[in-house]
Amino acid sequence: MTNRTTVTTHSVEYPADGLTMVGRLALPGGTGPRPAVLIGPEGPGLSDFQRRRADALAERGYVALAFDINGGRWFTDPQEMLAHVTPLLADPDRMRRIGHAALDVLRSEPRTDPDRIAAIGYGTGGAIALELGRDGVDLRGIGTVNALTTGRPGEAARIRCPVWAGVGSQDPIMPSARRDAFAAEMQAAGVDWRLVVYGGALHAFHHPTVDQAVLPGVGHHPVHARRAWRDILALLDEWVPVTE
Repeated sequence: MTNRTTVTTHSVEYPADGLTMVGRLALPGGTGPRPAVLIGPEGPGLSDFQRRRADALAERGYVALAFDINGGRWFTDPQEMLAHVTPLLADPDRMRRIGHAALDVLRSEPRTDPDRIAAIGYGTGGAIALELGRDGVDLRGIGTVNALTTGRPGEAARIRCPVWAGVGSQDPIMPSARRDAFAAEMQAAGVDWRLVVYGGALHAFHHPTVDQAVLPGVGHHPVHARRAWRDILALLDEWVPVTE
């Protein structure tokens, strides 16, 4: 386990989607290549919450990049956020370009082992991770929370790694019909997939600052948030174990 004092972090700027994205790159202590994790944020943008996720993964020995989707902005107005995110989620090619730009940054880091990269994502960031898989990107695993999107017909067959998805049972944005469609797509494509339903959880249950007063159907569930994070860490141990 990497010691906290040896982790180094810095912001990285890079172009994507006509914007200057501002990501958070976290590096573990030591030398030599390490497995790497791409972290996709929720629709409002990259927050300190996901930046700390990158730091936590670096503490475990991973090179981690929490990427940006909004050009350094965090949307506080839900309607403004939806106006930005809704067309993005309807455009797989645009999502892929955002994902590829972030992945290029991660791969360009000398500490990154290019053969051991996994992607995790939340909400919109999870949808972007899934589109990278549907684009045939060589990843070791894709883990998503609150991101049960389905792709264009037949493209899931290009996914080359295991896929794990977590969702709240009471999430009105990801209802049972959407869960069924996602499962059917993965199964038909022959993907190694898993779906975990967290009982009683709403949309964005993993995020400590969300509130239904801001957007109906969202809400933090502390117990399931901890469980989902532990589940993701276990998946990374399986897909891209840190061996030194």
